[in-house]
Amino acid sequence: MTDVRPARIGVVTVSDRASQGVYEDRGGPAIREYLAEILTSPFEAISRIIADEQRLIESTLKDLCDTEGCCLVITTGGTGPALRDVTPEATEVVCQKMMPGFGELMRQVSLQKVPTAILSRQTAGIRGRSLIVNLPGQPKAIRECLDAVFPAIPYCIDLIEGPYLTTDETKIKAFRPKK
Repeated sequence: MTDVRPARIGVVTVSDRASQGVYEDRGGPAIREYLAEILTSPFEAISRIIADEQRLIESTLKDLCDTEGCCLVITTGGTGPALRDVTPEATEVVCQKMMPGFGELMRQVSLQKVPTAILSRQTAGIRGRSLIVNLPGQPKAIRECLDAVFPAIPYCIDLIEGPYLTTDETKIKAFRPKK
């Protein structure tokens, strides 16, 4: 019997100004729009907008993974070199396994577009049965990075015993090894 419940996916915007209402969050909506465009399996996005505070980021990631049961948590913001950019540090604290290939590929793709991509510190890691992926804050960069790494995400979630995610193969073809 297959599980018909929608996969739960956390979407976290890490931004002091967006969390205070100083400006509109564009990163979280860009992630949700991307997921709606490429996923063909049912999913439910659980969104948060929080300040650049490491303990708050850590507790939000833990809550989304452990309490909300998200198989995937995608963050946007807090990956640069600024003093308050601490999303990768928070991610490393809460994960049992880091997945450095995600950040390496995202930087490689971004460097083809803008030389300052070398300043970005995107990363990914595994917490229990959840994959956490840190993205930059700009909607254009979010799409470029997700286009690069999303083909590997469904299989990664398979390997950590999460739900079976399917994609619209005309947009993104999820890679799974032939059996």
